[in-house]
Amino acid sequence: MRTILNRILDLRPGELPALIVSFAYFFSLLCAYYIIRPLRDEMGILGGIKNLPWVFTGTFLVILALVPLYGWVSSRYPRRKFLPLVYGFFILNLLFFFGLFNLQVSPAHVAQGFFIWVSVFNLFVVSVFWSFMDDIYDKNQAKRLFGTIAAGGTAGAICGPLLTTWLAQPLGTHNLLLISAGLLVLTILCIARLSAWSEQQPRAQEDRSWIKPMGGHWLAGLTLVVRSPYLIGICILILLYSTLSTFLYFQQASIIQDNFSNSAERTSVFAMMDMAVNILTVLIQVFLTGRIVRVLGLGWTLALIPLLLIPGFLALGLSPVLIVLVIVQVLRRAGNYAIMRPAREMLYVVLGREEKYKAKNFIDTVVYRGGDAASAWAYDSLRNLGMGLAQIAFIAVPLSAIWALVAYRLGIRREQIAATTHPTKEK
Repeated sequence: MRTILNRILDLRPGELPALIVSFAYFFSLLCAYYIIRPLRDEMGILGGIKNLPWVFTGTFLVILALVPLYGWVSSRYPRRKFLPLVYGFFILNLLFFFGLFNLQVSPAHVAQGFFIWVSVFNLFVVSVFWSFMDDIYDKNQAKRLFGTIAAGGTAGAICGPLLTTWLAQPLGTHNLLLISAGLLVLTILCIARLSAWSEQQPRAQEDRSWIKPMGGHWLAGLTLVVRSPYLIGICILILLYSTLSTFLYFQQASIIQDNFSNSAERTSVFAMMDMAVNILTVLIQVFLTGRIVRVLGLGWTLALIPLLLIPGFLALGLSPVLIVLVIVQVLRRAGNYAIMRPAREMLYVVLGREEKYKAKNFIDTVVYRGGDAASAWAYDSLRNLGMGLAQIAFIAVPLSAIWALVAYRLGIRREQIAATTHPTKEK
């Protein structure tokens, strides 16, 4: 079996145990998230679509408050210690919301707070996961293994909605938060195993910097980004991605609200879309992602999804109905998780440890949610100007083309950095 797996997954000696634990780590992480995601989306609609720009802005402000705290912790503790601290913080948060839901403390405000918290939680824990992967695997391992590791997250994302569907009635929705917290505890165990494996590798023996805290100040993520044209390019990539994702999210909320009046029906539709996305994603990740990167190169791989979104938005512009929305949204999200996200994470492998943890976290949280908040208000303004869903979809077409160009050029630049003698000096 080991020989078969080595051939199918293109593994090198000693990589299989780490790959299995990395797979389990991402599985537990996204399973924990997708258990509570359908509840978050329903609370977004219950709070009123017209209030979503405020909720997105609230998410951005919470992230602004947390990023300095993350910067402080990551500067003062080695990764073996600060990574469990991050996940432990979110476990305590889940337990806190569990108590509020059961005590029925101001349900409307708690619901809005929970929507914001889940949006923050998702970005932080996934960003930290990929920072860790970028740190323990080299650039060649990333090309071969990141697709399979991402498949672990997709498998968890499939199991999460299933657990929600099966257990919500017998256990109660609020008790699912305890299952989510338990899965996060498993991620901490995986971090310990992967840290031990990484520290035994020749690369870690030559460079012992992982033993010490990274140092630097609590706003290092921002200063690293400002000084680096390469990281600024990634920021532009993320802003375009978040803008188009937000436009589609608002169109999804409007179309689904128009087609389903019952809260349970809407929650079920969201869960079924999640299921379709995740099944399609895992098939692409296992059988296609690694091959796509090898055949197309990183530049065209990064540009592939925005190029495919151009006809998707054109279709929505011509026919902004439920079936078109579902097809475009499912294909976009599956393409992002299966192809765009693993390829995007490869952009960081050639950088130094501080860029991987601090600059990357700043981009994945502040820049991402800042783009969400700005595009939410932009979408709201376009609607207030009298534009319909079709007109906004047509506006998204040239934005998709710009996104594809930026993605392609970043992929080419990453390969140039990887080919240099001292890639970590890129600032």
